[in-house]
Amino acid sequence: MKTKDAMRQGRRGFLGAAAASVFLGWLPLAARAADGARMKIGIIGSGRIGGTLGELWLKAGHEVMFSSLDLEHDKALAARLGAGARAGTPRDAAAFGEVLLVSVPYSALPQLGRDLADSIKGKVVLDTSNPVPARDGDMAVEARAKGTGVASAQFLSGARLVRAFNSVGSASLRSEAHRAGERVAIPLAADDARALQIATRLVQDAGFEPVVVGPLARAREFDAGSTPVYGKALTARELRRGLGL
Repeated sequence: MKTKDAMRQGRRGFLGAAAASVFLGWLPLAARAADGARMKIGIIGSGRIGGTLGELWLKAGHEVMFSSLDLEHDKALAARLGAGARAGTPRDAAAFGEVLLVSVPYSALPQLGRDLADSIKGKVVLDTSNPVPARDGDMAVEARAKGTGVASAQFLSGARLVRAFNSVGSASLRSEAHRAGERVAIPLAADDARALQIATRLVQDAGFEPVVVGPLARAREFDAGSTPVYGKALTARELRRGLGL
């Protein structure tokens, strides 16, 4: 009798867990993020920034697909990082991810936005890409003049864009993640409150302190170039002071 009761309880537990899993799949992503649920993250550009953040998010329990122009590199990276990591093309990663991280040369953004228009529409996209005139040409000069929050939103039309992880170098992202004491701050800018909520969670999961600067138009305040906080691994207090927040 006890055996049958145990079997019934075990079955109820299994069905309850399965139902909860299905239910979580239907919950809006922002609600799941707030609840600490695991997310699927597509990395488009798995170089020093994308590769580092993907590894940190895997350690936090998320599923990550790495992609770049070098699929063999992505496969080797996924194999090294193990469970939860996989590799594919940028199109695969855009389809896989509930959230996307784009970390590519800035001049690649316009074509990327056209190629992946259907996949990125309505998705939260964290954009780390910085316009560098010496590398990206005149379009980088124009993007800096507009501010990258405005320029990137035009290139990645339809995405719920967040400017993030563009102002701290890859070496600091690797060495300072989850450090003791005051954490390194990551400035964020977005026009979508729920996208900001999801980005905030992912910044925390990577081991940093999120600082919301404001809408996308204010991303220019931590753009590459002459902004006083760019390229510095600052605490939240230092970053807010530097931005006058």
